[in-house]
Amino acid sequence: MTIVPISDDSIRLGQFLKLAGLADSGADARTLLEEGEVTVNGELERRRGRQLHRGDVVTVDDPRGSNSAEVG
Repeated sequence: MTIVPISDDSIRLGQFLKLAGLADSGADARTLLEEGEVTVNGELERRRGRQLHRGDVVTVDDPRGSNSAEVG
């Protein structure tokens, strides 16, 4: 799992997906969320605007496999 540092206390899920390299673009992040391929701390998440904090773990499961990143 990759730990991705952030400069503020929180970050929106859509931004984090791009920053962590789990999505190539905002449109890609939106598609992943709409298709139910994103979990935060093991729970399905569909909101791009969800606020993430240090220690949160984001996982993307898609046909290419599973990738995870932790907010650092």
